[in-house]
Amino acid sequence: MAQVHPTAVVHPDARLHESVQVGPYSVIGPQVTIGEGSRVGPHVVIEGRTTIGARNRIFQFASIGADPQDLKYAGEDTELTLGDDNQVREFVTLHKGTVGGGGATRIGNGTLLMANSHVAHDCIVGNGCRIGNGSALAGHVEMEDHVIISGLAAVHQFTRLGRFSFISGGAMVTMDIPPYATAQGDRAELVGLNTVGLERGGYSKEQIERVKEAHRILFRSKLGLQEALARLRAELSGHPEVDHLVSFIAQSKRGLTR
Repeated sequence: MAQVHPTAVVHPDARLHESVQVGPYSVIGPQVTIGEGSRVGPHVVIEGRTTIGARNRIFQFASIGADPQDLKYAGEDTELTLGDDNQVREFVTLHKGTVGGGGATRIGNGTLLMANSHVAHDCIVGNGCRIGNGSALAGHVEMEDHVIISGLAAVHQFTRLGRFSFISGGAMVTMDIPPYATAQGDRAELVGLNTVGLERGGYSKEQIERVKEAHRILFRSKLGLQEALARLRAELSGHPEVDHLVSFIAQSKRGLTR
């Protein structure tokens, strides 16, 4: 049996692994599944069709799986999934998806969601991400792996954040941020590369030098975007870190932060 505090309200249809802990006054709904070793603190509400993986820690007053803040939502059976080894801090809000956005909000593994942060409907958050205090993702945002968003930043709906990008505190992001880049300001602009993140992520000196050269060609050569992409394909293709950057940019729909 899961360790459920006597004051918590857990629906009998909820599925909790026997090692799950639920703190005082928390409420867990009938469509919730919580995996091995996860801990739910006091005064947490988990509702909707929500699946939470193993070894997550959810702190007090978090709200997970609530209806999306989308006026088009009409009670459809959509879902939220949270992977393994995540930390969900105080007053975090994670909303389930909408039919128009594919029906699911998905958060990967090993991500830290700091106090008062918000992940809206239909977002896709990768592995190893950090979302700072008071930061917000609007609907349909896509974050690749190892993205860091500092405190009090906001990301416009349908925007994509490339892997190992770094968003500075207070930034207002309205267009796609390419992989490996650092962005800051209102409206956010690129200010350099997240070389510290790449080093911590295990990128070699040679890989980082290729990323630097790719960014120089893209943003400092005065070439048009398509010309710059063509040059990257001709000169640096075959290296995964550059190929991913080229693919990310080529798929941009909102446009690219420069």
